[in-house]
Amino acid sequence: MDRPIITSMLDLDFYKFTMALLAWKQYRYVPVRYGFTNRSKGVHLGLELDLGELREQLEHVRTLRPTKTELHYLRGTNEYGGRMFPEEFLEFFADNQVPDFELEQIGDDIRLEFPGDWPKAIWWETLALSIINELYFRKQMAGLSRFEQEAVMAEGIRRLHGKIKVLKGRPDITFSDFGTRRRFSKEWQWRVIEALTEELPGSFLGTSNVEAAMNFGLLPMGTSAHEKDMIMTGIMHGNDDEIRESLNVTMDDWWNLFGQGLSIALTDTFGTNYFFKAMTQQHAQDWKGLRHDSGAPIPFSNKAIKFYEGHGVDPREKLLVFSDGLDLPTMIKIADHCAEKIKHSYGWGTNLTNDLGFRALSLVIKAIEANGHGLVKLSDNLAKATGSPEDVEHFKRIFGHKVTTREECVY
Repeated sequence: MDRPIITSMLDLDFYKFTMALLAWKQYRYVPVRYGFTNRSKGVHLGLELDLGELREQLEHVRTLRPTKTELHYLRGTNEYGGRMFPEEFLEFFADNQVPDFELEQIGDDIRLEFPGDWPKAIWWETLALSIINELYFRKQMAGLSRFEQEAVMAEGIRRLHGKIKVLKGRPDITFSDFGTRRRFSKEWQWRVIEALTEELPGSFLGTSNVEAAMNFGLLPMGTSAHEKDMIMTGIMHGNDDEIRESLNVTMDDWWNLFGQGLSIALTDTFGTNYFFKAMTQQHAQDWKGLRHDSGAPIPFSNKAIKFYEGHGVDPREKLLVFSDGLDLPTMIKIADHCAEKIKHSYGWGTNLTNDLGFRALSLVIKAIEANGHGLVKLSDNLAKATGSPEDVEHFKRIFGHKVTTREECVY
């Protein structure tokens, strides 16, 4: 192994901790399986990566445990003055060895899966994605001369400077770093965070990366991901009605655990149209807002505003968090549209932490099985859908999903 990419169990997204707490408290022994998918057309990771090196990097993660300093930091993470993570949960986290993985080359690509009980296996997603991305871009850089490598870094700085310059003139755009999973490298992500902290103190809200948040004195940002809703369908899999009802069960579980503090609902797991039918007036009143992660952002904002108004809720009191493949022009367009209509903020990912001139990869690790049942994410962009073809069609019928949009996932 050249040098380890992951050196801390906090080098992952904050939503891994919040969802792990839910899983540990209520679904501790639910067996799940996560699976890796490469959505980048024409990129064959079985040929691009040294699988021996990848295996060593993943094995190294299994040796890591949080330090006393890191556990002390997590104890201080709070919500409205109260401790977010119980001591028993932190003891579990401190002792947990992430489960073993399954890795093999299949043709030109790889199969990488992570089976285990939900609160034990949940940590793998952002850790493994960071490893795969950095190994891939290390190889791209290794093929360049030293001068060319310096030119790549200079281009990254030039692009970042351009974004910062524009954002200094747009104080209405507030955002967080959501770029851990697809970063160019850990070193580059931290360089970006350092620059944003110094240059945009009013606009840069924090980072989803817990280790970086600890080191830079920032807020760790994030709530939950699609896997929460997906896994619940494997837990509540008695019949179609139970699967349909599972969405409201996860919302209630989340509210009972975190209250308003983390009440940003992710709308598109089974299609936003169904979500707006299932979300009750009480949800609309109580929850702080919604996160957009697929489909066209402007129509989504219009739909959200109409939804709130239909429930007698002033949309200007609610927040939309946009997080789907953002770049600065898109964020500006959304901000201009939402101005004076609804609060808006941005979870800026790949284009923030991996914009140095190389083509960024679109890689995901999703929950693919729970309790022995195949899992599905439908999305508002069918190119992001996951699950077997049979299960996808079944879930489309259950949730009345009629979206036909299919746009290539660039990030």
